[in-house]
Amino acid sequence: MAVVSQHQVRGRPAHPPGITSLAYTPDGKRLITAGSNDVIRVYATGSTGEPRNIDNCPDNNLAVAATNDFFIAGSEDGSVSMYTLDTCSFDKLLTRCPLPIRDLAISPDGQWAAVASDDTEVKIVDTRDMTNVLFLRDQPKPVKHVTFHPSGSYIAASCTDGIIYVYSMTNAIPELVKKLDGIIRPLETDVEASACAVWHPDGRALAAPTATRDVQVLSRSEWEKQRAFSGGHMGDITALAWSPNGALLATAGRDRKILLWETKTQKIVARYDYADVTNLVWHSHENIVSFTTSDGELFIYEDFVAGSNADLLEDALHPAPFIHDPLAETSGNARKNLTNGFKDSDQGYGRRRGSLDSLDDILGPDMDLGGEDFVEDDDGAGYADERNVNGKRTNGHLDDFDILDGKRRATYDSWQPKPHESFQPGSTPWRGNRRYLCLNLTGFVWTVDQDTHHTLTVEFYDREYHRDFHFTDPYLYDKACLNENGTLFSCPPANGNSAMIFYRPHETWTARADWRTELPDGEDVTAISLSDSYITVTTTADYVRVFTLFGTPFRVYRQKSSPTVTCVSWRDYILTMGNGPVRGDGSTTLLYTIENIKRDEICQSEDIVALSKGALVKSVFFSDSGDPCIYDSTGVLVVLQHWRTPGQARWVPMLDTKLLERLVGGRKEETYWPVAVAQDKFHCIILKGGDQYPYFPKPLLTEFDFKIPCSKATALEDSEEPLTDEGSKLEEMYVRSSLMLSLLEDLVAATNAAHSQRADLSRQETEVDKALLQLLNVECRGGEERGMKALEIVGLMKDRNGKMIELAGKIADRFGRTVLKEKIEELAEKRLMGTEDDGL
Repeated sequence: MAVVSQHQVRGRPAHPPGITSLAYTPDGKRLITAGSNDVIRVYATGSTGEPRNIDNCPDNNLAVAATNDFFIAGSEDGSVSMYTLDTCSFDKLLTRCPLPIRDLAISPDGQWAAVASDDTEVKIVDTRDMTNVLFLRDQPKPVKHVTFHPSGSYIAASCTDGIIYVYSMTNAIPELVKKLDGIIRPLETDVEASACAVWHPDGRALAAPTATRDVQVLSRSEWEKQRAFSGGHMGDITALAWSPNGALLATAGRDRKILLWETKTQKIVARYDYADVTNLVWHSHENIVSFTTSDGELFIYEDFVAGSNADLLEDALHPAPFIHDPLAETSGNARKNLTNGFKDSDQGYGRRRGSLDSLDDILGPDMDLGGEDFVEDDDGAGYADERNVNGKRTNGHLDDFDILDGKRRATYDSWQPKPHESFQPGSTPWRGNRRYLCLNLTGFVWTVDQDTHHTLTVEFYDREYHRDFHFTDPYLYDKACLNENGTLFSCPPANGNSAMIFYRPHETWTARADWRTELPDGEDVTAISLSDSYITVTTTADYVRVFTLFGTPFRVYRQKSSPTVTCVSWRDYILTMGNGPVRGDGSTTLLYTIENIKRDEICQSEDIVALSKGALVKSVFFSDSGDPCIYDSTGVLVVLQHWRTPGQARWVPMLDTKLLERLVGGRKEETYWPVAVAQDKFHCIILKGGDQYPYFPKPLLTEFDFKIPCSKATALEDSEEPLTDEGSKLEEMYVRSSLMLSLLEDLVAATNAAHSQRADLSRQETEVDKALLQLLNVECRGGEERGMKALEIVGLMKDRNGKMIELAGKIADRFGRTVLKEKIEELAEKRLMGTEDDGL
């Protein structure tokens, strides 16, 4: 789009030289200006006559903001006055600050007025009740600019310390939600250069001038940098404003230029030569931009956007300029219209085909009764209505009969299936122009969007064994897997090319061993996984494609549960997950299948993924010992027990992160990004500040011990002493060690176990008995009345050689539990003789 230089319009003397502010009413009917004298002027839009003056106002009004009914003006003496627009007269003193007012903003509903002054706190005053005042006090220095989000739910305060403070207004007390550092530069409140953060009309982003004289866009969801309007101004930016539909951005600078940018391309489409512009506003629905200068002049520029660019103002709301817009990105396995739901279609239907006994077939083509329109409305009576898309006459001649506009329509419209979205384990969404494709204990893969291509980096934790590498990615890979053998990538179909798989081994004995393969047309990749033996790919066609490590297709089959959700693999095993039956609330039951690829055996077929109500799967992975694990959106880590035996698998919780001691009492607010289960610990990344995903710089890994949620310590009935926390901990230790023993037993039984694994099995059995001995000690210390539970605990011991039961007898004897000791000795004798009863 060519850059157009525009003609000049003449300014109107509005106020004496000095800071001059202006504001349109939301309906665009009036324009209010205030300046360095004691007069405020109200201009009628479209009128060439003189404005209405409001005299005897406070001197040196530095800011103004307006609604359709009133406006407010802030002066150098710290007063904020409210004026009625109907009579153009003073209404009341809204508030007073000890220092000069610097900026004003009114919420979209007109109830709240934000007042920024040379004081460090920002006042939020109720325009209907000036005694109702809120405060923004998290910033250490004065605020230069304040702006309301289009919904009124946020306020952005540009502070003189060079930080934008974003507050949430959804609660009774404003809450600081984000500090945006590194965007604006520190500016004093009285300088002409601007640091104002202006919200895009769609509410998903804000834009602010930077120290490099550019305008940087930041997303509201992640508060990350998006597109930038750069290379335009040679001097500091003094004013900026979005067009009402967000399609254009106007900026003014000390280089004596006003620039008009197209939002979609971030390109300059027009230049205007005006010096000393301090404030600039768009009309709410007309092609008018008004601005003021430090000389006190007002410019009302009609037909500001000229030529073909003016058509942009006629468009609907334009989206904010994102690097990767969530609204523009679509999933390859997006859900199609339902056959039992409402469909929107612009295509008409042909005539209904005749049945064997239809009237048309009986009469034949020669008896058409005059064709389609044999009834003609030649007298204008209205009885020959137009036909609808089904070839039927409409009921437009009838009165409106909204039979489905009530409860029945709500019922039909509200029910929609909500399948679980597909995801790649270990990957994160775009934040700005960066994202992680893979995060695990081997290393991490991350990509940077360079507009025309991506740059990919693979880094390892063990740099002595592996070397980091970096390459230019013209294929725009969006998924990756990393292990000790190699790195696997996939990219979606684009520019006429099919979806592609790329594998790069770390070390080979040949000159070139990496390979690529394209999927059939129409298929996209939903998830990929990499093991020591195979590569697994799930696609939007619900196919599971298995390759060897060097590209030989090994197996292709259709997954039973669809759409597919994800897949993971370990050695010869793969786990695939998909959407199953739909529940009453529209959510789907997730189903998983585990199979041994090499032996072509199904371990678990279409079994249920056990999730709590409303929970989603955040990550799926195999532990270092080969047990499937799931971390869900409620912060619970579960492991699949007995999964090698068909029909015997069950999900067991290993850790509930909400119950971690570090979170007790609300001391910390944090969530966790799962990375791996290894060495009997949960490895994760701590996320703070409401973050949902890790970001750059490279985050540190944290590990937590497993802690199965068993029970909470409570007082025993008819007991003065509560059950100590020690007892609860020992009970949890017993359950946890029993689970670890069960997982290890399954592994040893299913593999050619080495001597070290069998030794580990023996040690784990001892750990179970140790936990029971310690629990027995607690019960014996509690009193004789706990003898039944104490004997039950002894009966739970594995004790292959009788040593543990012997120790149990000694514990009972030490506390003088004679009867219990006798019972334990009887139990030991029964075990020795092999006559132990299953129940005590």
